Amino acid sequence: MRRLRIVLLPALLLAYVGAAQAQMQTSGTLVVVPAYGEVKHVNDEAHVTLMIEEQDKDKAAAASRVNQKMRQGVEIIKREDPQAILKTRGYYTYPVYPEDQSRPNNKLPQPAGWRVGQYLEVTTTNLGILPKTVAAAQKILTFNGLQFDLTDATARQLDQRRIDATYKNLSERIAAIAKTMGRNVADAVLDTVDFEGSGAYAHNEAAPQMKMMGAASSQKPTPVEEPSFEPGETTLQLHVVGRVKFR
Repeated sequence: MRRLRIVLLPALLLAYVGAAQAQMQTSGTLVVVPAYGEVKHVNDEAHVTLMIEEQDKDKAAAASRVNQKMRQGVEIIKREDPQAILKTRGYYTYPVYPEDQSRPNNKLPQPAGWRVGQYLEVTTTNLGILPKTVAAAQKILTFNGLQFDLTDATARQLDQRRIDATYKNLSERIAAIAKTMGRNVADAVLDTVDFEGSGAYAHNEAAPQMKMMGAASSQKPTPVEEPSFEPGETTLQLHVVGRVKFR
């Protein structure tokens, strides 16, 4: 007998739950339903960071080499990719002190030289020639960072698809909830739709790291092999919350 009771208990419990659901009144019930949608697209824009840094005992000499090389690097990029958008930033100059310098009478140490540098940001949609462009620039400048993204135009085009996917997910979840409550989805009235987010994605990239460079060389720049880049894809997300009332 004990074994028979163990077998019947789950069936009796399900029957009790089903009866409770059938007796539960859901008319006028307000249900808050979160939903989620996303779309993916291959990246079609690149953001390249290049830089130049020089060190010299003479601050003016170091600055002159930086200015000259940055100008040459900009000319190379404009020649290789005329449609690229260029932005110079982060010009810095600071002293370099020897590690073993003594400080008699607590006097300020004297700098042994100066370090001067500058950054260049390049934004382009010409991804096909990007490796060639970067390799050409690397004859003069240092390749410091790379990030792929979507152009504004592409992001706008994907917005409708993203909203459609999110609303579809909301409708599917409402239908599933209505079924669980034992109600007809036709009895559900969508009271409010709150699009909480815009699918924004953060670029939490770290600040470009300064790379050390030696003094200028009189030798002709060595040709640089083209790097390999894979743009990857970006996922645009959207969240929505719906308030549903059952008649």
